[in-house]
Amino acid sequence: MAPALSVAELGTILGVWAHPDDEAYLSAGLMATARAAGQRVVVASATAGEQGTAAPDRWPPARLERVRRWEAAASLAALGVSEHHWLGFTDGGCAGVPPEVGQAAVGRLIDEVRPDTILTFGPDGMTGHPDHRTVSAWTTAAWRAAGGTGRLLYATLTRRFHADFGALNDRVGLWTADDTPVCADADLAVLVRCDDALLDRKIVALRAQASQTAPLVAEVGEETYHRWWAEEAFAHAARTPQHPPVRPDREYATT
Repeated sequence: MAPALSVAELGTILGVWAHPDDEAYLSAGLMATARAAGQRVVVASATAGEQGTAAPDRWPPARLERVRRWEAAASLAALGVSEHHWLGFTDGGCAGVPPEVGQAAVGRLIDEVRPDTILTFGPDGMTGHPDHRTVSAWTTAAWRAAGGTGRLLYATLTRRFHADFGALNDRVGLWTADDTPVCADADLAVLVRCDDALLDRKIVALRAQASQTAPLVAEVGEETYHRWWAEEAFAHAARTPQHPPVRPDREYATT
């Protein structure tokens, strides 16, 4: 069964994510397709991802934040996306933000953009990252508070993805929780399979965020990296479980 919606039917799109590069991995092909068709696409990043390194001596938070902001701008430009909002929360600290504060930040964007479609993580947070799960909860609450107008879609994965890349995902430690997302093809709302040209464009967007992607490309190899995220899947929010509480990893502090 084909997914219920084409990218053209999504109208104005607002993507709400935790860190720069989340949107590229999970929706670059979708965003590029929408922009090529003249649709408005707006992206919001809750944090600048300033803690996203295994080498903090080389990449202290202030330096990494600066670099990741530049990388995100280059990445989105490759996809034709010019509207990007930074919500200003601390990387790794979203779960410690009062829920009403996070919800209000997303709610202001919804009021401003008036999207036909909102994209974000499911309650599982895709990888299980607390920031991802928290941003999903904020976005879902803000969407409901706005009357549930438009559609809310959660990023998910197909059974085919798990079959093809399960061993690789385990090897690189992709999952930080047991509730990894999976959706039967019949329940998908949107499925984007990147053809060669679209995948090349997505890889350019990912490579622009080199502080995060270059080590993975080196580890898994060019060919595997190209195939790994060539498919983007989304499910309707109403068909997924509700949000469990998320334990704060650290005290909340503003940037």
